[in-house]
Amino acid sequence: MTKNIGKEFIEKTKYQYMGETDQQKELPQPPLELAYDNDAVLIDLPPVKDIEVKEIDLRKVIESRKSLRKYADEPLTMEELSYLLWCTQGVKAITSRPTTLRNIPSAGARHSFETYLLMNRVNEIKPGLYRYLAIDHKLVEVNTEPGIAEKVTSSCLDQIFVKNSAVTFIWSTVIYRMKWRYGERGYRYVHLDAGHVCQNLYLASQSIDCGACAIAAFDDNELNKLIGLDGEEQFVVYLATVGKRI
Repeated sequence: MTKNIGKEFIEKTKYQYMGETDQQKELPQPPLELAYDNDAVLIDLPPVKDIEVKEIDLRKVIESRKSLRKYADEPLTMEELSYLLWCTQGVKAITSRPTTLRNIPSAGARHSFETYLLMNRVNEIKPGLYRYLAIDHKLVEVNTEPGIAEKVTSSCLDQIFVKNSAVTFIWSTVIYRMKWRYGERGYRYVHLDAGHVCQNLYLASQSIDCGACAIAAFDDNELNKLIGLDGEEQFVVYLATVGKRI
């Protein structure tokens, strides 16, 4: 491995190197969400306002938080999946700028993430890869071919709990959404934002008797290719498995 890459990244993304951003140049901002094929299979998610979860003490949840890698065979319900997606990327409003206001913070409200989901055991949903359409609170089918779970697991360095989870969240960035405002420094903010998203998943999971485990060890090129990302303008940043507690 080439030495000092990390140091160079920190140095070259300091404010003094930012220069004029595309926002300052008054160039149009990128779309708030990726488009999808009009012929794609869409799945409506249960409305969040109708979903009830148990009341839990925030301090107890924080103090008892730990990564869980072994899960029961019990599937998640559609309501539980809807709740987790709402807590991690749910859109509360769209401003006039426009930007999305969501349940997690993001630098400049840029919200560069797209959420892909490896569904293994979720009621009423065929196993496979899906993408969350946060603005409409729906799912769009990406890949339901047999063996996709094994391929995703392989790209995650054969961490078997990816395949054994009820669902694995895969967060990718559309990096220009962030760079439009922050230039090269935006690469820093994307990784900070990933932490916000994943922590919400950990906390929300406990309120539905689930556990989560964050994953940063994966083959970037292999996983990007599986999802259909170019690895430059769009690329995977972080993953997390979720499943019912044993």
